[in-house]
Amino acid sequence: MTLPVLLMLVLALAAMAFLFGRARANAMVAAAGPVIGAVHSRPVYHGAFVAMVALAPALLILAGFAALGAGWTEQRVIESIAPASRPATAVDRAALMNEVRGLASGAMDTSFNPAAPGLVPVYVQNRTSLGLAAGGASLALLLMGGLFAYSRLRPDFRARNRVETLVRVTLVLASAVAIITTFGIVLSLIFESVRFFNLVSPTEFLFGTKWSPQTAIRADQVGSSGAFGAVPLFWGTIFIGAIIAMIVAIPLGLMSAVYLTQYARPDVRRWLKPMLELLAGVPTVVYGFFAALTVAPAVRDFAVALGMVDASAESALAAGLVMGIMIIPFVSSMADDALTAVPGAMRDGSLAMGATRSETVKRVLVPAALPGIVGGVLLAVSRAIGETMIVVMAAGLAANLTANPFASVTTVTTQIVALLTGDQEFDSAKTLSAFALGLVLFVITLVLNIYALAVVKRYREAYE
Repeated sequence: MTLPVLLMLVLALAAMAFLFGRARANAMVAAAGPVIGAVHSRPVYHGAFVAMVALAPALLILAGFAALGAGWTEQRVIESIAPASRPATAVDRAALMNEVRGLASGAMDTSFNPAAPGLVPVYVQNRTSLGLAAGGASLALLLMGGLFAYSRLRPDFRARNRVETLVRVTLVLASAVAIITTFGIVLSLIFESVRFFNLVSPTEFLFGTKWSPQTAIRADQVGSSGAFGAVPLFWGTIFIGAIIAMIVAIPLGLMSAVYLTQYARPDVRRWLKPMLELLAGVPTVVYGFFAALTVAPAVRDFAVALGMVDASAESALAAGLVMGIMIIPFVSSMADDALTAVPGAMRDGSLAMGATRSETVKRVLVPAALPGIVGGVLLAVSRAIGETMIVVMAAGLAANLTANPFASVTTVTTQIVALLTGDQEFDSAKTLSAFALGLVLFVITLVLNIYALAVVKRYREAYE
């Protein structure tokens, strides 16, 4: 029995439990008659209480099945192989299990490992047995929980309080999952970065100006050649994402927001705002194609016209221009919301004092909405710093430390993708450098957020 089937069955039974609980509560209300307060909670709360108590343990069983079932089945399959024939490494074991799963699901017709076809029946049998066990346990717990909750229903039962408590606990758990996930990401970056800095000097990494990790693939080959100097990557990220892209996005986004909120007629705004926000829904690979096939050749021709005979087909300017266009909706939407949230009395008072509309926008509305505008700019910067496809397709992979916008440069995220693409060994400095780059990028983004919060707090206090 597969997990989706089990989940659908459990949800259907929980819905039936809700209907039974609500029906009993309706019967209690009918028996109480016109007496006000005879039944503490509304019938919907009684039904929700029964459904939630029945559903919670069943979902825990299914979550355990989803998290541990594949590993348990794989272990049983590996144990069925003779000790002398078992895969020696984790990579070989994973490759064997991939073939077994592919044969069992029908995605593969043949396998490279001759032992894989014989393991398919073992895999199917163990997976089926585990699915039946998990299904039986979840259904049994659902039935027991539903009967227990159903037996608790009485006119004076505080079902509303219990349901609200369960909802509050669920929200706390959801928040905890987000927080724990964040800590897990940070700890994984720190752990792998420490391994990298045991092989490469932090000074060389943070201040070196030569990035060529392919010259030192194995850990025992790492020396003081400066092959892991990440300054060109940091500069490329700032140059493309925080300078060129922002020069395009901030003025256009802010002016778009000012026009849509202060000058455009309602029917014009109704059409233009959704069209502008459509830019945020375009896949980044489409922007990458546009940058590589249209913008990059135009930028190169422009550079040649300026006399730069060695202009590259891949340039920071091409990637930055397209990236700026991509993030215009982020700046515009946040600035639009911030300007709309400014009290109308401030605008009306400025106009009543004789100020023109442009003076009102410049001297009253924009300063008052500055916290929201700063938030939009920060969001846009974070989005630009994390972009990969546009840089790969329009700016290239060359780690050049240059301020020439017509030259080919690269960014941190692009190098992370290049370092982790293909078969890599996680005991080499080349692969571990990707985690160090990720950690530095995380720290930079965190500093930007802290600075933006300080700016927002300062100006919010000035205009409250």
